[in-house]
Amino acid sequence: MRTILRIFFRLLYHQFAFAYDLVAATVSFGHWKNWILEVIPFIEGNRTLEIGHGPGHLHRVLLSRGMVAVAMDESAPMSRLAKRNLAKRNYASSNNSLPDSLHQPGYAQANLTRGLAQHLPFRDESFDTVVATFPAEYITDPFTLFEVKRCLSDGGRFVVLPVAMPKNRLLSWLFKVTNQAPSDAIQVIQEKLEEPFIKSEFDVETHALDVKSGTLIVIVATKSR
Repeated sequence: MRTILRIFFRLLYHQFAFAYDLVAATVSFGHWKNWILEVIPFIEGNRTLEIGHGPGHLHRVLLSRGMVAVAMDESAPMSRLAKRNLAKRNYASSNNSLPDSLHQPGYAQANLTRGLAQHLPFRDESFDTVVATFPAEYITDPFTLFEVKRCLSDGGRFVVLPVAMPKNRLLSWLFKVTNQAPSDAIQVIQEKLEEPFIKSEFDVETHALDVKSGTLIVIVATKSR
């Protein structure tokens, strides 16, 4: 099953990137775009890096708030999709002149680049916040966590939204027949997700956000000063 899921997500991020929004909306019962914006209150500072930008929806919102925002993805098809989506909203795409463009205050154009989370192409302490929403398993790779920590300023935050539990009748029925409470499942998920960040010596806080459409787990991993 794990192998099948890996193949599915690889196809979704590459050959079938054009269908990403539709698939995400379907599995989230139409709430996915709203869910990813729930990480914004956890972002601190003005210099942000998004890992795994996908179609570019969060990047667009961060730019609209005047942040010096950079977004990176490994997938070339996803990068092209994000560029098209941002161009429709009058955000011109940069020529990938990173990291020099990072140091231009008020830089309000799309800053998209390609790369691997395990080998971030940025200088030490380049960002105040690194953020990722619904990332694949690479996000807890020790090499990813090392690179994120290197690129964060002292006291900087790594904000990750790894999972959401939609509120619907099917899930309510499953919890009922298994004699479990949603809070029990959330606690197990929190403990499992925190472990790799703690091992990488981040100061970790996990938040369970109860929104109208579901419960979102947000990890805030802070680099010690």
